[in-house]
Amino acid sequence: MIIDQIKPTKIFLLMDTNTKEYCYPLVEENLTDHTILTIFRGEKEKTIQTCIQIWKAMSDLPLDRHSLVINMGGGVICDMGGFCASVFKRGLAFINCPTTLLSQVDASIGGKLGIDFENYKNHIGLFREPNHVIISSVFLNTLSQKELLSGCAEMIKHALIDSHVAWEKQKVMNTPIIPSDEQISQSIQVKYRYVLQDPKENGIRKALNFGHTIGHAVESNLIETKNISITHGEAVAIGLIAETWLSNQCLGLNKDNLNSICEYLINFFPKIDLHNISKQQFFDALKQDKKNKGNKIIASLIRDIGDCVIDYPVSAELCWDSLNYYKLLSAQ
Repeated sequence: MIIDQIKPTKIFLLMDTNTKEYCYPLVEENLTDHTILTIFRGEKEKTIQTCIQIWKAMSDLPLDRHSLVINMGGGVICDMGGFCASVFKRGLAFINCPTTLLSQVDASIGGKLGIDFENYKNHIGLFREPNHVIISSVFLNTLSQKELLSGCAEMIKHALIDSHVAWEKQKVMNTPIIPSDEQISQSIQVKYRYVLQDPKENGIRKALNFGHTIGHAVESNLIETKNISITHGEAVAIGLIAETWLSNQCLGLNKDNLNSICEYLINFFPKIDLHNISKQQFFDALKQDKKNKGNKIIASLIRDIGDCVIDYPVSAELCWDSLNYYKLLSAQ
C-alpha cells in the first residue's frame, strides 16, 4: 500500500461532514490507525480560521514531521488540507483522496494549494505536489446531480483547450451522468500535460484558467454578497460562456464555434440569475485575479478550439459586457 511506502509515525485524516457520512465508510476498514478531524462542508469554510482549527488539532496530537496527512473530500478539503500540511512544521507528507468529480479532474492535481481571504478565491496559498493522489470512481456514486455538474465544467474546459477531437467527444455527454473511468482519465491527462510543462504557472499552464477570470469573479460576488448557493463548476460554466464570447470579440473565434460552445453550456447547466450582481464588486474581484499584471486584467482565451492564448489583457467593461451576453442567453 501507498501508506506503507511512506511509513508515517501518525496518520491524520481530514474530511468534511459530507465525506464522513458518505465516503469514509467505504474505506474505513482499509486504513491503519488514524486520527480524524471533521470540519463543516462548503467553500465558506475555506478560511484562515478553519486552518487554525486544523493546526491546533495537529499540534494537540501532536504530529511530528514524519506524520502523514490524508485529505479526503472535494476541492475545499484538498486545497486547504494540502496547504495546512505544507506549512505545519515546515511541511508534512500528504495524500489527496478526492471524492468529488471536480476534485478528481481538477483540484487534487497540479499542486495548487490555498484558502480564500477577504472574499477572494484562493488568495493565500502555495505550490506543492501531494505525495500521492488516490482516485476511485466508487466515490462518485455518492454525489448529487449538482456536484456531478460542477465537475463536468472542468472536463468541458479541458476539452475546449485540448483539441477539436476532445471537444467532439465531450459533446456526446449531454446530461450530467457519472463519467467513465476512461473519460475521467482523459480529462486528468489534459491537465497533467500542462502541469508537467509549467509546474508553477509561469506560462502555458495558464491555459487551464480559461473560464476562471469571469467565473471566479461571479462566484465571489454571488456567494459573499448575495448569499446565493452556486458551485464552483456552475460559476466556471458561466465563465466559459462569457470568455468564449470574449474570445470571439478579441481573438476572432469563429461564430460557429461560439454558438456551438455556448449552446452546449447553456443547455447543460442551470441558468443562474445575474441581474442583481453588483458591478462594482464584480470589478473589484476582477482586479484581484491572480493572473493580473500591474493594473491589467489578464484572461486566457481561445482563438480556436485547442488553441488557447494566455496573458490576454481585457478591460473590466468588456468583462461586464460578457456577463450581459450570458444574461441574454439565459433569458431565452
